[in-house]
Amino acid sequence: MNEFHNTKLRTNAQNLRKQMTKEERHLWYTFLKTLPVTINRQKVVGVYILDFYCASAHVAIELDGTQHYTEEGHEYDKDRDHYLKNQGITVLRYSNYEINNHFEAVCEDIWNHIIGCEK
Repeated sequence: MNEFHNTKLRTNAQNLRKQMTKEERHLWYTFLKTLPVTINRQKVVGVYILDFYCASAHVAIELDGTQHYTEEGHEYDKDRDHYLKNQGITVLRYSNYEINNHFEAVCEDIWNHIIGCEK
């Protein structure tokens, strides 16, 4: 990856951190920020920007809005997940609906993947 591309991704990630969605803010401030491990917001990994990333557990957490449910969005996510899997990263995906309506279950699932793997 050339330096220009890397700089552009970093700039995009910084902007995304400043402009988190309502669901991202809720998950971050209510749960992820309180975990006893480091979670990065809008983390650049390769040519992708992950919504949230826990390096110690090799877990990416992705919140899916409506754009993910188009054919194009589904294909993009499939390619992205394949790339991340090859990097040893487990991708956890939750819809905005799940964040808004089943928040405790989402948090429990994340806890089990991140804290449960640190034994």
